[in-house]
Amino acid sequence: MGLKYRMEASIEEIEKVVTQLPKEQFRKFRDWFYKFDSEIWDKQIENDLNDGKLDFLVKEAISEYKVGKSKRL
Repeated sequence: MGLKYRMEASIEEIEKVVTQLPKEQFRKFRDWFYKFDSEIWDKQIENDLNDGKLDFLVKEAISEYKVGKSKRL
């Protein structure tokens, strides 16, 4: 496959390798990628929270709660 040691692989090359994986290897790749992608997303949300980029959502939720636009979960 040759992709193992090449950092400059194109998306097309990666797609080709992924589509040729045997079923079990594809399942392992899919599970790994899902976890990898989720960790990136979680880190981005954490950074945005720490940077105050989501404060407007907190303020909006509190405002809606105060005027009765929320319900108990």
